[in-house]
Amino acid sequence: MTSAEVFKKFVPEASVSYCVKLYERLGFEFKVKKARQTKLGDYRFNPKTNKHTITVNNDLNPYAFLVTYLHEVGHLVAFKQYGRRIQPHGKEWKQAFKEIAEPMLLPEVFHVSVLSALKKYFKNPKASSCSDPILYQILKQFDEPSDSLLLKELAIGTAFIFNKKSFIKLENKRTRSVCQEIQTKKKYLISDLAEVEIIE
Repeated sequence: MTSAEVFKKFVPEASVSYCVKLYERLGFEFKVKKARQTKLGDYRFNPKTNKHTITVNNDLNPYAFLVTYLHEVGHLVAFKQYGRRIQPHGKEWKQAFKEIAEPMLLPEVFHVSVLSALKKYFKNPKASSCSDPILYQILKQFDEPSDSLLLKELAIGTAFIFNKKSFIKLENKRTRSVCQEIQTKKKYLISDLAEVEIIE
C-alpha cells in the first residue's frame, strides 16, 4: 500500500497530498497503531539507527487523525531544527506545529466548527488536543457512535471500568477526577476526558 493510500483511509481527502509531502520530505517511518488509552500518537528518534518514527492511533476520526499527525510532525521538525535539549511542548514545538498546520487550516480540509476551534487553539497550542476541552469536544462530535461515556459525565460514587480496571469516582478536580481502584484501594487522578464504561 502506498503512503497516499494509507493517508486516504485516515485523513480528510483535501489533506492527503500534503500529508504525503511531509512524509516524503522529512523522511520518517510512519505507523498507524491500535488505539492506546494514554496517547493519540507519538514521535520518537532512535539515535542508534538515526531513524525518526511517528505513530498515530487507528481509531481517530479524520479530523483528529490529521491534527495528531501534524502535532507529531511538529515534534520532528522542532527536533531537527533545535536538537533534543528543547522542552517537548515548549515554544520551539509550538512554532513548528503552527507552521506545519497553517497550510491545512482551510474550510475544504476541516469542518467549519473544527476550523474555528483550531484557530483559537493555535494561539497557544497545548501538549495534546485532549488538553483543550473545547477543541476535544468538537473533534469528538465526528467520532463514530460509541457506548462509552466520558469520566466527567459520571456522578460521584459511580463505579466504572477504565483500562480494564474497576474504579469508583470520588471527587471532581478542575480537569481530572480522583478515582479509587476497587481492587487495590489506590487513588488515581484520571482525566475527565477519559472514555469509561459504567459497571452495571
